[in-house]
This record gives sequence, structure tokens and C-alpha cells, in this order.
Amino acid sequence: MKRLLDKNLYYVGGIVRDSFLGIKSLDTDLCFQGNAIDFATENFKQYIVKINQSFGTVKIIINGNEVDIASTREESYPRPGHLPVIHNIGCILERDLFRRDFTINAMAKNTLTGDLYDPFDGKTDIKSKLIRVLHKNSFIDDPTRIIRALKFSGRFGFDIEPETKQLQEEYLSNINYDMSYHRLKKELIETFNINSGEIFNTFVKNKIYKLLGDNQTEPDIDGIIIQNAINTADYTPWIIYLSFFNLKNLPLTKRERNIIEWISKLKTEKSTNNTPKESILIHNILKEYKC
Repeated sequence: MKRLLDKNLYYVGGIVRDSFLGIKSLDTDLCFQGNAIDFATENFKQYIVKINQSFGTVKIIINGNEVDIASTREESYPRPGHLPVIHNIGCILERDLFRRDFTINAMAKNTLTGDLYDPFDGKTDIKSKLIRVLHKNSFIDDPTRIIRALKFSGRFGFDIEPETKQLQEEYLSNINYDMSYHRLKKELIETFNINSGEIFNTFVKNKIYKLLGDNQTEPDIDGIIIQNAINTADYTPWIIYLSFFNLKNLPLTKRERNIIEWISKLKTEKSTNNTPKESILIHNILKEYKC
């Protein structure tokens, strides 16, 4: 693994952020300033298991360790809210970091020297417990970043930086619903599977739920159903939280639709009391339609 110590190879994103937070990172992202495929072909040819030329990424396995290495690259959004177009593979590191979501995720640490590269002062925002976008069009380019901001604020107890909060409010008042709902669903799942009532309250209070579609209204939240569902096992919580909204735009599976249908019936039929029968019913529904 010593060959992974290279002057042009960097740890980027979450692993750098989490090192300052003193927590174990959920992922290890490596970025090569230049063409990562060329770098891996020259140094790890026999260990390469996958190459993606379009994205400039390569996967290698060394001693049972799976490592993904990405080339530095730039991105643009010809269609705001959809997948970006990749270009300029092998660009300078700062341009690669600029395409990311927030300053706290736009830091890099050299694998050889350990030096921190932090052109957008993410370390200061970590110390200040702030989530800040890198430019004013960030949410226009990718509105799922609003959900990501909610996720990170919930996970780390950070606040949304005032100018970023204003940009978020401006976007939510004029949403472009021509967006990738597959991407939105992915972020929603990650965010609500944290299983935080505080995150859900912020989602409602700040009207972030409006991203789900132009036909949303503030829901009548049933705390009994949420609490009973949270107390059960064998399921993922996101579907419970989102069942209070119109999800017709999300690409739901049959099982997910079944869960929502059953919960809807439960809301209609349940008594005003929190009965043991009600808890058992929720548990059985979620166990049958595990997602």
C-alpha cells in the first residue's frame, strides 16, 4: 500500500472532514490530481478490477482492500437539477474541490505529506459548526444539496450559514421541478434513515418538503404513528417519515407503495388512543414490506 503515498494523491471529502470531527468516516475517497486511470495503470495494473473512462475513476483491490481513485475533474449543469456533465479530467485540485457541495466537504489531505489543502476554508466552518455552499448557484445546480445540508446539520449538530440559508429559502420559493427524483430519493433515504425527529421537524418547519412536488401542503403529523413505527424493528425509517407527503414524483418500489398504502389506512382507521394493537399492526406491516 506504500505506493498509494504519492505527491498527487489526496484523501478528499468526508474522510478529511471526519478526521477534524474526531469520528470514524463512513467512506474513504481518494482523488488523484491528474488522470487516475493512467496513475493506476502505471502503478497497480495487476490490481485493477474496474475502470470508468467517462468519469475518470478506477477501482483496485490490494490485499483484500477495495480502493476507488477518482481523477480530478470539473462538472457543469446544462440542465439544472439533473446529472452534471463531466469535463476537464485531470484539472487542478482546486477546480475539483469547487464542484463539491459544501466547504466542509471540499478539503483534501495529501497522502504522502499529510498536508491539508483547504482553499475554501472548510476547517474554519467545521470549528464554527457551519454548513456553507461554495457558490450562489449551488442549489440551482443541484437542489438535492438542500437535503444533504439537512442531513449534515442533523448528523453533526451544525447550523446552516446565514447566506446559505437565504439561498435555500430563495430556491424553495421558486423550485425547478424538472429535477432528478432518483437523486432526490437517494438523499432522502440517507437523511431520514438517521431516524431523527429533529431532522423531520426541520424538514417540515423550513418547508423543505416542497422539493417533493408542487402539490405539497404542510402535513397533519401523527406523532403516535411515527413513534410506534420508530419503536419497531426490521425496517428503515425513511418511508415512515415521508408517508405524510405526496410522493408521486419519487420512483418508489411496489413494496414502498404498499407500506405507504397501509400507513394511510392506519391513519384513517386508528383510534385516538395509542393501543398495543396499533403497535403490533405497524410492526407487522413493516416486517412484511421491509425496505
